[in-house]
Amino acid sequence: MAGDAATLITAGGSNLGSTLTDLLLAEDIEPGTRPSYQLCKTIYVSHPLGQKMAEAPITQAQSMPRQITVGEDSPKELVEEFETEWKRRQCDSLIHNVHSLKRVYGIASIAMGCKDKPTDEPLDMTQLYKLPIFFNVLDPLNTAGSLVMNQVATAADFNKPSQITVSGEKFHSSRCQVVMNEHPVYIEYTSSAFGFVGRSVYQRALYPLKSFILTMIADDVIATKNSVLVAKQKQPGSVLDYIMDKMAGIKRSILKWARAGQVLSIGPDDSIECLDMKNVKEAGEYSRGNILKNISTAADMPAVMLENETLTEGFGEGTEDAKIIVRYLGTIRTQMDPTYGWFDNIIMYCAWNPVFFLRIQKKYPDQYGHRDYEDVFSEWRAAFKATWPSLLEEPESERVKAAEVRLRSIVSIMQTLLPIVDVANKVRLVQWACDALNEDKDLFKRELILDDDTLKGFLEEEMERQEEQRLLANSSAGAEGGEKEPKPPAAKKLARLAA
Repeated sequence: MAGDAATLITAGGSNLGSTLTDLLLAEDIEPGTRPSYQLCKTIYVSHPLGQKMAEAPITQAQSMPRQITVGEDSPKELVEEFETEWKRRQCDSLIHNVHSLKRVYGIASIAMGCKDKPTDEPLDMTQLYKLPIFFNVLDPLNTAGSLVMNQVATAADFNKPSQITVSGEKFHSSRCQVVMNEHPVYIEYTSSAFGFVGRSVYQRALYPLKSFILTMIADDVIATKNSVLVAKQKQPGSVLDYIMDKMAGIKRSILKWARAGQVLSIGPDDSIECLDMKNVKEAGEYSRGNILKNISTAADMPAVMLENETLTEGFGEGTEDAKIIVRYLGTIRTQMDPTYGWFDNIIMYCAWNPVFFLRIQKKYPDQYGHRDYEDVFSEWRAAFKATWPSLLEEPESERVKAAEVRLRSIVSIMQTLLPIVDVANKVRLVQWACDALNEDKDLFKRELILDDDTLKGFLEEEMERQEEQRLLANSSAGAEGGEKEPKPPAAKKLARLAA
């Protein structure tokens, strides 16, 4: 689809054509035109919005790392070893790459290879830490022919990827992940992905992407004409036409080369002005803004992400634009979760290997010294949890205010319950308050830790002391009132209380 008026640049006797201009300014690109594999690659590589449409959502979704936890009683070394192995394998970069390519073409794959091991057989996961494994991200051309998808509606693999083949070598299903942009449609062939699969993010936006190139050409024309000077000169008579034309040419030459600090003389009827370009501003901004909105609508992404304008308040203030972007990025994270889960399983086997388990046994003999590796690994694997942090963070001032409200609530609960509960529940209540305070890092940076046994002993002694003072006070009051039958001595009551 090459246009007849392709832009050509001559350099050293060779004609250099712009591939992007050839493709996007072709007359046969109309609304609904489907991009080919080559056109998607050209847009991704050369179009100003190509990379942003494909990578910006993935980049922002990965802007904050996941929070990894492995149970409450597990050693902290588990998370540290997992994160170290995750970074060593560059998993975040691989996931970013494969999900960006799926948006470019409609489908992409990632495969786990191993030197000297056939690709169509599963690997022994328990020995994975010793194997020379590697990961390759594959685009539709690498897997062409193997991801056409079954179109038999009663088949188990109907519109589902089952196996990939690369250069004639089949990959076992456990050693590859296939991701698609949007769901496949029955008997709807995607030319950019060579199969009945998902669609490129450029497919619906192809026509406005072409229009965007026209706005760039208009910007170039405006910038070129912006420095044009218009000299208004009185037209000479017919007799002196030749001489006056020469003098006018000399004046224009002087005007062209005049610089700041120099003096230029013109006639009383002459005037020099810049080319009036003020009328193109509103039309240009209106056209460009609508084109960006059309592209964002076609790609189903917030327009502010394409406009490349910084949010006035940012994510932290909770503005409507920020909330829309956060909700959109939440769907992107959900789409990436299966790929993260595939990598999580691989990295757990690589990080928490038998050698690492021996170190844990030596460091925590009471907890793991008598246990088997298989049982402990299954326990760690079941307790593994990875959660995405919220992108809509509150400002520090708002977090401190919320922490103060929680602190007052804790104090109010303590003041209400402590006087009416027994010693055991008082200990639990104080420990609960400590845990609640330790969870809040905005007010207190260091944790508050109390010994339960010491606290319980202190509370029991305090209650006995208070009871003794109350009994002594009652005895004194009875003696002053002249009671005939005084109450039992305080010592007897204290003995019964101790019993």
